[in-house]
Amino acid sequence: MLHIVNKSPHQARSLESCLRMVLPGHAVLLIEDGIYAATTGSPVEARLREAGAQVRFYALKPDMEARGMTSRALDNVTLVDYGGFVDLVAEHSTSNSWL
Repeated sequence: MLHIVNKSPHQARSLESCLRMVLPGHAVLLIEDGIYAATTGSPVEARLREAGAQVRFYALKPDMEARGMTSRALDNVTLVDYGGFVDLVAEHSTSNSWL
């Protein structure tokens, strides 16, 4: 399953809810303001590092660039472009957007 999170961890608890439901082998894609979770110093940095052993994390690179956060990306988060976003959706039989 692909989980898509677009809310900042500074403003919403969407990612925390997602992380409670995510299972080993799932993938989490952070887009829009959700990319702030994928940066050093984020309030969920430790959770992402811990969960990274069983869950793959991705962040949309154009959103990281637009917010000037690319250099702060966590090392266990893979940056993808729009084509990579499409590939992730095609790779997973189901997806869930966390609002």
